[in-house]
Order: sequence, then C-alpha cells, then structure tokens
Amino acid sequence: MTLVKRILIIGLVLLLGGCGLVRPRSMDAQGADSFEDDVRTARTLTEAFWKQYFQQLNQTYRPITDFVPYSGNSGPRCGGEPAVSNNAFYCPVGHFIAYDQDWMEALWNEMGDGSVYVIIPHEFGHAVQAQLQTDFELNVQMELQADCYAGGTLSSLVGSGALQAQSGDEDELLLSLEAAGDPTDDWLNPAAHGTAEQRQASFATGWSDGVGAC
Repeated sequence: MTLVKRILIIGLVLLLGGCGLVRPRSMDAQGADSFEDDVRTARTLTEAFWKQYFQQLNQTYRPITDFVPYSGNSGPRCGGEPAVSNNAFYCPVGHFIAYDQDWMEALWNEMGDGSVYVIIPHEFGHAVQAQLQTDFELNVQMELQADCYAGGTLSSLVGSGALQAQSGDEDELLLSLEAAGDPTDDWLNPAAHGTAEQRQASFATGWSDGVGAC
C-alpha cells in the first residue's frame, strides 16, 4: 500500500475516533438501535445522498425497484443465476438489491453496525455504476470503486449530521472491509474484490475526497 493510502486510512481512524463518545448500537443520529433500523436507515440515507448528488450533475437518480431480504439460498434470481447465502448483491436485471439478512445480522452482532453502513452503500455503489454506465476492464476495479463510493457516501452523511461517528466506529468500518478482502492480490480473477488493504484504501479515498474522487 502506498504511503498516501496509509495516511488516508490513518486520517479516517483519527476523524472517526476523535469524537470520544461511548458508542451506541447505531450510527443513526435519530438513535435507532436495532438491526432492522440500521438497514432501513442505511438504505434511505444512501439513496437520498445519491439523489442529491445526481441533481448536482443535472441528472436524475433512478431509485432501485426493490430491496429484498432473504435467508440462505432462498433469495431472488438475477439474470438466471441463483442467490447464494452469506452475500449481498445488486442485480442490474431488475435494478434491485438483495441481501442475506441472517448473514448481515450476524455481522451486525459480531462487528457492530459499521458492517451495515459499509455493505449497503457498497451495493448502492453498483447501482450507481449501472446508471452511469461505467465501464471496467476488470471486476476488481468495479468492486474497489464501489468501496470508494461507500466511503464517500458515509463521509457525506456523517458530515451532514445524518449519521454520527462514535468512538469505535472506525474499527468496525475497517474490520468489515478487512473481513471482506481477498486472500491474494489476483486482479485477473473474475470474482476478485480486492485485498483487505486495497478495499480499506479505496474506502478511505472516498471518505477523504468524496465520491467524485472515485
């Protein structure tokens, strides 16, 4: 990882950690404290952010058509492919997002609400890529940009006061990205998402410089 990226990550940790407050269950400024509340808040605020951002570009944001919780392998199909357990995904065929709620709630319990505020904005990042018709040579480029979008979204929401950063949230956010990182740096793998350090660095770029830097 480059020195610049390390500095960005350190800056993210310091900015979030500097609040010095006892961390509640949720980053939701309204005090929501359940998994369902965090999921609802993450979806609502993320779409509100992108709607405003598209307006600034003189474009119209197209909301997703559905937001589907499922369990195990019972999720909706996407382009003929079945949903799998322990996953969240954006489906361009139908323009919807689906997530294994049992898996995501387990992460919420184990890692804190930061996992929800990384995963959901990441999937909305893919919905934005589809609307902007962003072209990628490699899957890992698409995934890292979605991480960057997630960081930029969350930073904007914290900056506006819609979410509140609490002491400990920085660990939850970076831990969530670390847990989702690839074990090796195999960019040619069509399923590659990036290593833990790459994903953390991309998220930190968005956090520091906004989604326009992604």
